[in-house]
Amino acid sequence: MVDLLSQHKKLEKPIFEAIQRVIDASAFIKGEEVGRFEKDLAEFLQVSHVIGCANGTDALQIALMALDLKPGDEVIVPAFTYVATAEVIALLGLVPVMVDVEEDTFNISLPGIARAITPRTKAIIPVHLFGQCSDMEPLMKLAEAHNLWVIEDNAQSLGADYIFRDPALRDLQSRTTSNFASPSGLQIPKSDMSGGQNTSKAGTIGHIGCTSFFPTKNLGCMGDGGALMTNNPALAEKIRMIANHGQRKKYYHEVVGCNSRLDTLQAAILNVKLPHLPDYLNARKSVGAFYQEALKDFAYGTLPTSLPSAPPTYNQFTLKIKDGLRDQLKDFLAQKGIPTMIYYPLPLYRQDAFSKYVPEGFSLPVTEKLCKSVLSLPIHTEMTDEVLAHIADAVNSFRL
Repeated sequence: MVDLLSQHKKLEKPIFEAIQRVIDASAFIKGEEVGRFEKDLAEFLQVSHVIGCANGTDALQIALMALDLKPGDEVIVPAFTYVATAEVIALLGLVPVMVDVEEDTFNISLPGIARAITPRTKAIIPVHLFGQCSDMEPLMKLAEAHNLWVIEDNAQSLGADYIFRDPALRDLQSRTTSNFASPSGLQIPKSDMSGGQNTSKAGTIGHIGCTSFFPTKNLGCMGDGGALMTNNPALAEKIRMIANHGQRKKYYHEVVGCNSRLDTLQAAILNVKLPHLPDYLNARKSVGAFYQEALKDFAYGTLPTSLPSAPPTYNQFTLKIKDGLRDQLKDFLAQKGIPTMIYYPLPLYRQDAFSKYVPEGFSLPVTEKLCKSVLSLPIHTEMTDEVLAHIADAVNSFRL
């Protein structure tokens, strides 16, 4: 599914040199490579603050902790996503409220969000799934209308662009965090980023963005790693404290926090790879474009679609297979040596871990359909024309 070795081989010398620099300095925790990476990633994303942490799941947990939500508060999430999104909500004693997704983009349904809002709702976590940014402009307007926080789960879509139809709404995050009485009571000054452009990066539009540097992501390290991003100085300061045992000054703990730091070795590796992220994204987009053209006449499946306002980065290329033939196609391709993956085979609300949060018989039609029909093809930055042609030919040769 992903050829990590070939990507790493191209950067083997500078990566080894970066690792050696960390070893020579012996600053393995909070070394200077971490600060450099946070600064450079913030510049790439055009966001005011990036705070590294241990992994993407921790990023989501820290984001929720920073908002001072209370046990029983509700957080709206898509039902079709990786478990981490809802897992951290439950872990903090909050209530994950699962809503359906859009069948074409796989991302959270805006009408579904609107129907799920109650007086106990405090936040929304849109997930930018498979490299496709959610439709953030109407989502942020909905959040503003209901006084809700927005935490973007951007683990699969780092570097994706979102184009505002109304450029004047690009600073909606600044307005929502400076003009309403925040659910947490946290006083947040206006964003220190200047607007004016009509495009923002995924993860920088909501009040907090979260991402992962798991090796298979758009920007992957050689282990676990994650980060949070925000345009709000007060939130950034609190996030940084929470990730470091709740302390701003060593041994003086202002809030209950956790131990979640981006490892210096991983930051050094990410510093080498970050300048190549535009090339990685272009490679993924090229693979996606190839699949879109080569499989346009595939009779047994539907190709992924995207919003005009959000060109996909194709962290995954996911087909919807018709007529219950998904497993047959998967087996057929396996026989030809082609790996595939099912993201995700079971809705979150059908997982035993979340059974107490939904009534018996709860079901969301689009999520149910997707869990039974999705199949993801291999996609990564090192795919050759020969490999792509082999995969496309195999998919197109599938017959009942």
